[in-house]
Amino acid sequence: MKIKRYTAVSMRAALALVRAEQGPDAVILSSRRGEDGIEVIAAVDYDEALFSAATRQPTPATQTTPVAETSAVELSAAPAPSRAVEPAPMAARTTARASAAAPQPAAVIAPAPAAAPTTAAAPTTPRSRGALAALPASAPAMPAASPTRGRAAPAVMRPDLGYVAMQRELRDLRQLMETGLAGMTWNDKRLREPLKARILEELSAMDIAPDVAMALADLAPRRTTLENPSHIPLALLAKHLPIVEDLSGISGGVMAVVGPTGAGKTTTIAKLAARWCMRHGSQDLALVSTDSYRIGARDQLLTYARILGVPMHAANSGRDLARVLEKLKSKKLILIDTAGMGPHDVRLSEQLAALQLGAARARVLLALPAQGEAHALEEIVQAFAPLTPVACILTKVDEAASLGAVISTTLRHKLKIAYVCDGQQVPEDLHAAHRKRVWLVRTALQMKQSKAPVRDEAYLIRNFGRAAAHA
Repeated sequence: MKIKRYTAVSMRAALALVRAEQGPDAVILSSRRGEDGIEVIAAVDYDEALFSAATRQPTPATQTTPVAETSAVELSAAPAPSRAVEPAPMAARTTARASAAAPQPAAVIAPAPAAAPTTAAAPTTPRSRGALAALPASAPAMPAASPTRGRAAPAVMRPDLGYVAMQRELRDLRQLMETGLAGMTWNDKRLREPLKARILEELSAMDIAPDVAMALADLAPRRTTLENPSHIPLALLAKHLPIVEDLSGISGGVMAVVGPTGAGKTTTIAKLAARWCMRHGSQDLALVSTDSYRIGARDQLLTYARILGVPMHAANSGRDLARVLEKLKSKKLILIDTAGMGPHDVRLSEQLAALQLGAARARVLLALPAQGEAHALEEIVQAFAPLTPVACILTKVDEAASLGAVISTTLRHKLKIAYVCDGQQVPEDLHAAHRKRVWLVRTALQMKQSKAPVRDEAYLIRNFGRAAAHA
C-alpha cells in the first residue's frame, strides 16, 4: 500500500494530482484545509485491515520509560510481518544471537536517526536489546485484549468533508447540464414543431398541468390553415373535455353526493331537488342525510325539504341507511347528502364504508370545488376513488381564480363532468355540463387574460424541454 500526501489550492486540483500520480483506483483516506490550501492523503493498493491495524498501534502516552521509547524505535525499523508472526521467545533468542555479532546491533538502530536524542540517554546493551526484542510479540496482542481499542477502528470511516463537497459539486454540475440540455431541447422543439410549442405555451398560460398539456399537444395536427393558431388550444380543450352528454342515465334512482368539507354538497343537493320538482313534481322525491358530524347540517337540508315539500330522513350508520332506502324504494329519485370530510380525515374510511354498506346500488357524484389547488384536487379524487364516482359536479366556479387545475384533474382521471355550479341561487345556478362546454373553456381563457399565472421561459424549459430530453 502506497500512501502519499498532496497539497493544492482546491479540492479539484488535489484530486487531479492524485489521479495523475496514483491513477483512478486511488483511495482518499482524509482531507483537510490548511494554510497552504487543501491537503489530501491518498493511497493506492489500499488494504483496509492493514490500515486499521496501523491506526491501532500504542500511542506514545502509554510509553513512560526510556526502555519503552527504545522499543518503539526498534518496532518502527523492523518489518511488519516479522512482528505479527514471530513468537516472543524466538524473537528474544534471535536478538541475543544478533548481539553476539560484531556490528549488527548498531545496524538495527541506524534507520531511525531522528530518535537518536531519545535513545542516547539509555545505552543499548545486549541484555536490554533482548528484553526490547521480546516486546513486539506482546504488542499486537494488546488491541485484541482491549475491546475499547477494537471499537475505535470505525472512526477512520467518518464522513470526509472534502468528499461530501465533491459530491455536492457533481450534483450541481449534473443539474446544470440537465438544465442546459432541456433548454436546447425546448428551443429545438420550437424550431421543428412551432405549432405544438405554441399550444404548450397557451395551455400553460391557462394553468393546465404540464402532463395534461403534453397529452393535448400530442393530439394536435402538425400544420394548420387557421389564420389565428391561438384558437387551437381552446378547440382541443372543448373537444376532449370529459362531459356527460346525456343526463337521463343519472337523473333517477338513488344518487349520493360526496366530497370534501366546504365543497357545497348540501346546496348542490337542494339545487338537484329543486330542478327535479320543477320538472316532475315532489311526489316521487326524497332526501336523506348521513351528516351527523357537522352542527346544523341536517337543519339546512330540512329547511330545503320543507320549502320543496319533500320528506327528509336521517341515517347515522350504514344499517340505518339501508333501512331508510328500503322504506323509500318506491321513490323515483332519492338524493343522499353525505358528511364532508377531507382526504386526510381518519373518519373518511368509516363514512365510505357506511355508504358502500347501506347504498351499494347508489350512483355517486363527486363534488369538486373549482377554486381548489391542483394537488388538493388530486388528493380528493384519489380519496373518493373507492366509491367509483360516475361523474363529478364542478362547484364554486364563480369563486375560482383559475379553472386550469380542475380541468386538468378531470382530464387526467377521465372523470366526466355532469353539472356546473356558479353561484348560491337555487336552482338557477345549476347547469348541465354538456350545455356549458364552450362556456367553461371561454371562462378559463378569460381568467387567463385577467390574471395569468407566472409561466416564464424557465417553467417551459423545466416541464417540456426536460421531459422531451429524458424521453
